[in-house]
Amino acid sequence: MDGTLVGLVAFAAVIGLLALRVPIAFALASVATVGTFVIFAFRTGEFMPDRAFRPTSSLVFSNSFDLIHSYDLSMIPLFVALGHIAYRADITTRIYHAARVWLARVPGGVAMASVVGCGGFSAITGSSIACASTMGRICTPEMLSMGYDKRLATASVAAGGTLGSLIPPSVLFIIYGIFTETSISKLFLAGILPGILSLLGFLLVIWIWVARDPAAAPAFEGRITGRERLKAALDSWPAVTLFVIIVGGIYGGIFTATEAAAICVSAAVAIGFAQRKLTLRSLWEAMRETCLQTASIFLIAAAAKIFVAFIALTGVAPDVVGAATDAELSPVVLMLAIAAIYLVLGMFLDPIGIMVLTLPLMVPLVESYGFDLIWFGVVVIKLLEIGLITPPVGLNVFVIAGVVGKRVPIDRIFAGIVRFLGVDVLVLLLIMSFPVLSLLIPNSM
Repeated sequence: MDGTLVGLVAFAAVIGLLALRVPIAFALASVATVGTFVIFAFRTGEFMPDRAFRPTSSLVFSNSFDLIHSYDLSMIPLFVALGHIAYRADITTRIYHAARVWLARVPGGVAMASVVGCGGFSAITGSSIACASTMGRICTPEMLSMGYDKRLATASVAAGGTLGSLIPPSVLFIIYGIFTETSISKLFLAGILPGILSLLGFLLVIWIWVARDPAAAPAFEGRITGRERLKAALDSWPAVTLFVIIVGGIYGGIFTATEAAAICVSAAVAIGFAQRKLTLRSLWEAMRETCLQTASIFLIAAAAKIFVAFIALTGVAPDVVGAATDAELSPVVLMLAIAAIYLVLGMFLDPIGIMVLTLPLMVPLVESYGFDLIWFGVVVIKLLEIGLITPPVGLNVFVIAGVVGKRVPIDRIFAGIVRFLGVDVLVLLLIMSFPVLSLLIPNSM
């Protein structure tokens, strides 16, 4: 049986199962297992199922076992735990409170502080969904009570939450690095400048929005002293310290990303107990949520690893590369086509599902064109970031809608998101056009 045909049918089957709301892990694992069995059963040209059981079970169990025992994968529970512990120790929210104080007199200052807070939260947690959920509960109700435009109050947090995908540490970067066998430390560093550029772009959107419509953000009427500003800045030192440990330690070659995660978890626990913000009960709750979230990610990763092995067995990736070569696509046309595929998939699927579904085909394709996989990783994560706020299934938008309830219809949130999407697309074009934005820091290590 033609392996390429089996591979293409498998892709269609996975997409169909996802459309039926089958969890991504079960969709990938089941299709890959059945597809592998079919290939081995028809190896001699005749259907011989008795010869397919052993090689199929070997491929499925060996690949999932190897992935779960991967050293790099151990940083996922560490960074997930860091996010939960830092939140309960009141570390992640202090950057928002500091920005809230310093930007109080700026038009749209609370919305800007929300974006800055999302950036600070992202620099510790590495999860966009967690960032949008947490900051949405803190920032959005405050802006709505102050009389902010409902579109601005919700869209600014939904867009700011996407920074968790790009600003290190990022769970998506970890998964990308594992499946492409690229340096996760370099991926983390490559996301810094694009992440900062995205954050500044969001701030610019808010500034222009409020400049054109002052009623969208009521002016601050209180008074903030210099002492209050200094105190707010000093109170954010734990978050700054953890970020410096992660980025500075990796950039300086002091320790690996996994070691940075372990050190930061220990530091967060120590700071939380020392400042009496963390209790044994809250630490237990953080560990419980870490286990649940990590188990979900590991299950998806294991299923994806099986699917990648199956795709390699079909030989569909070399056929796709050959078709692109025969079509003589220019690098620009190829990247635009890849971007279009990711943007369309981002309208319907979650980021991890998109990545594990597409990487088996995309990586060989971009490698054949000589593209840098670190740069391509930043492009992919940025595309996935855009998908988090793209209708009709913008996950961050639905997270914020769940926070605000009936006070803000979801169509109003999407109406505000459009302005932020424009900046996201502009940043994406800059990243694609100027790879130095992504490669400057990792190449200077």
